[in-house]
Amino acid sequence: MIYVDADACPVKAEVEAVATRHGTAVAMVSNGGLRPSGNPLVEMVYVTEGPDEADKWIAERCGAGDVVITSDIPLASKAVSAGACVLKPNGEVLTERNVGQALATRDLMSDLRAADPFRQGGGKPFGKADRARFRDALERVVRQAKGS
Repeated sequence: MIYVDADACPVKAEVEAVATRHGTAVAMVSNGGLRPSGNPLVEMVYVTEGPDEADKWIAERCGAGDVVITSDIPLASKAVSAGACVLKPNGEVLTERNVGQALATRDLMSDLRAADPFRQGGGKPFGKADRARFRDALERVVRQAKGS
């Protein structure tokens, strides 16, 4: 199963294409507002509004052999602990080895932003190279999860 933290996910179409190629079920989890997919492998899961409701839903269900797509580092940490393979939309794989560092970096950056309310900017734009890197990484982890 592929679980997608779908509200702000920029690679939903890539997930659906790879899942279709491999015959893998997908749960697109969001607070609503997403257009339903006609793909029978894709289940649209709408959770109640509120902070982290989609994350909680995914964390309660994912486990070994599953793939979780998210940019949310606390969710990634829970999913890794549950045995799932976690992939960020830029193709970065989060594992037991690096999720702790990612969580610490996230917390540090949050503290820095809170200390300087005039801080401008954000992340770099999401581009074609990021999509390609994600597609390649998802192909690899889906094949590994299927044992082929």
